[in-house]
Amino acid sequence: MEYTLYQLLWFFLVYSFLGWLMETAAAAAKKGKLLNRGFLNAPFSPVYGEAAVLFAVFLPELKSAPFFLFVGGMLLATALELVTGALLERIFGQKWWDYSQEPWNFNGHICLKYSLVWGVLALFCLFLGNPLLVTLTNWIPQSVGRIIAVAVLILLAADFAGSGAALLQLNGSLKEPSEVSRRWRAVSNALDNAVTRYIQRRMARAYPSLDKERLKRERYKEKVRAQVFAQGCGFYKLTWIFVIAALLGDLFETVFCRFSMGEWQSRSSLLYGPFSIVWGFGAVILTVLLYRYRDRRDGFLFLFGTVLGGAYEYGCSVLSELMFGTVFWDYSHIPFNLGGRINLLYCFFWGIATVVWIKVLYPRLSNLIERLPMKPGKILTWLLVVLMVLNMAVSALAFGRYVERSMDVPAQNSVARFLDGHYPDERIERVYPSAKFVD
Repeated sequence: MEYTLYQLLWFFLVYSFLGWLMETAAAAAKKGKLLNRGFLNAPFSPVYGEAAVLFAVFLPELKSAPFFLFVGGMLLATALELVTGALLERIFGQKWWDYSQEPWNFNGHICLKYSLVWGVLALFCLFLGNPLLVTLTNWIPQSVGRIIAVAVLILLAADFAGSGAALLQLNGSLKEPSEVSRRWRAVSNALDNAVTRYIQRRMARAYPSLDKERLKRERYKEKVRAQVFAQGCGFYKLTWIFVIAALLGDLFETVFCRFSMGEWQSRSSLLYGPFSIVWGFGAVILTVLLYRYRDRRDGFLFLFGTVLGGAYEYGCSVLSELMFGTVFWDYSHIPFNLGGRINLLYCFFWGIATVVWIKVLYPRLSNLIERLPMKPGKILTWLLVVLMVLNMAVSALAFGRYVERSMDVPAQNSVARFLDGHYPDERIERVYPSAKFVD
């Protein structure tokens, strides 16, 4: 990683402040008066700081290719904006920004115009902003800088808690005191003061579309909805989709390697069972983002899947390198590759897989999943969650210990000795034959 955690922390704080300044200035120019458009009372907009950290972690190696740096920044920050907007809407029942009137928007959470702005901001951060901030932070004694940064983070956390609780009260999300737990009652009473009322008034001024009665009606409709297991695209449905896609993806890659390389080779991401978590999470992301557009033409789905799949695969490659110092695939020998992490041909495969998944496989699997009885379905789902989490945890620990052994790091505790005894190098290399160490 090009930057230290200390530097990333300062990137988050500084860019959060600069993002707040930019949004406040834009709102003032549009409405003719100053409004704090941030969720927090403090002059910080965390989504900009989070985007800057993502740029600094995932994109430095693309500085030699500014176009791909622009595209990577655009995709990373757009995904962050989409997830943030969807979570806020899910929690508070209200869009905090709405691009529905903008061309090329996605559910009002993101749009092409602001995605292009994110790409420009990525170029600014990597070429100008980050070098300048590194120089400035080096002037501050690191012990002093850590104290300042941690103190600001603590204040921001307190601000976030207060703003969230106040907004929940404003939206009527908290029930009457007789109906909530003592913990929520204590939080509500502690925050029901002048600060809370100030936050509520500020939220109402900045976001006049907050509608208490509409939110209550929507929640009532959700309660009276017919009870069908894994209905819609919620937690239970996505858990099953993850497991099934991880299994199918692993089987597909195994067969593909048999015909392309002439040998059977493990393509699993986990030590137990034929599961590829890259395919599993990929299917979940495609489902969440694209199923509502299942009636669009195949060309639209293919293009979206090609871009999204390439960005996702690139991110997985960078993440595995940061975590374990290894890469699990290398496309350097294939034409039109980007750093060996992705290539144009396999990006097209992602596009084809997207069309097949959205148009053919997902509707059939969804119907089968929804046929499960409610109670057994929930029990099976949570059993799958526990087993998969344990499988992923053991696999990560075992592979991490394998990396340590390659660097001649001795076992220093009982866990390391257990991993050495049960998961020797031969077993790890049999499960992960394509893993390669990098500097």
